[in-house]
Amino acid sequence: MRFWARTFKENRMIRDTVIIDIGNDTRTHKVFSAIEKISYEFDIPKPIWLESNISDFRKYSKVRFRKDSFIEEIPFDYLEFSVLEED
Repeated sequence: MRFWARTFKENRMIRDTVIIDIGNDTRTHKVFSAIEKISYEFDIPKPIWLESNISDFRKYSKVRFRKDSFIEEIPFDYLEFSVLEED
């Protein structure tokens, strides 16, 4: 699977990365692993999955984590996380 993560501030992308996971884990494990890698790479706290986030990700394979999904202060408006390619 390939995942794309981007941070936005004032409707401008300020950072992005692509995470590739070729392991044999389940889709859910791959998603959580990718979020953990993104958090480490961007040096940000891991977002909390709210019900609205889960619903959006199930429907669109894409989710936006806004400030209410983070416990700590974040230096951007939102983190967008999406699936580029599934196994």
